[in-house]
Amino acid sequence: MPSLAWWRGLALAGGLATVAAVSVELWFQRGLEDASRQQLSALQAQLQMAQAALQAAPQIQYVAVLADGKADASMLVTFDPRHKQLVLQRVSGFKEADNQSLQLWALPQQGAPRSLGVMGDGKLEQLTAQESDVNAIPALAISLEPKGGVPSSTGPTGPVLFKGSLIRRDL
Repeated sequence: MPSLAWWRGLALAGGLATVAAVSVELWFQRGLEDASRQQLSALQAQLQMAQAALQAAPQIQYVAVLADGKADASMLVTFDPRHKQLVLQRVSGFKEADNQSLQLWALPQQGAPRSLGVMGDGKLEQLTAQESDVNAIPALAISLEPKGGVPSSTGPTGPVLFKGSLIRRDL
């Protein structure tokens, strides 16, 4: 028959084995929790980046193709109400003289034309605008004006080079 010391040793070994097993389990569980927290944190960061990208993406609701008298497309105009931007893209090779500017006009159904801004000489221009500036406007025009444009109250003083309907996208 085993001695009392042997049974005590066995009990102590069993107790230590139990403590070791519980410690290992807690260590694994803590590691899994840390890994889960890290994965959750990474997924939250990815979600925030995706949401930021969606917020930054243009939301084009209005579009116009402005053409000259021969119906040759010369300017593509889009409006992004989320970013409050009119984006004008030159699609023809038209280049104004150094002492002249192209000026964008809103052509309301009634009343005088209203300036929406003066273009620089780049291929792509962005002008700040509110949705209220364009939502009731059936057409846009671009006139050739003295460098820097003319006041909105005078209306176009130079020739209207390009004109077209402003269409609201309902997609």
